[in-house]
Amino acid sequence: MVSETVCVNLSADAEARPVAVLVQKASQYESRVFFKSGDKKINAKSIMGMMSLGLAQGVEVTVEAEGTDENDAVADIVAYLKNIK
Repeated sequence: MVSETVCVNLSADAEARPVAVLVQKASQYESRVFFKSGDKKINAKSIMGMMSLGLAQGVEVTVEAEGTDENDAVADIVAYLKNIK
């Protein structure tokens, strides 16, 4: 299992699109991918779960993956979270 904590760089006027992109990115990988924030642990491949996470500017989340491509999954998703426009 691989995990990394990152501070979300999401503009205040962002809507659901960044969350949909995150679900698409997570779905590209064979590994199980989760987001952890506070006491929530959400399946990153679930659009409804991800919408309930409430990602916002400055929120710290932990991206966690377990599987054959776990390193690539975490690296890709963390890079996206750091550079959301």
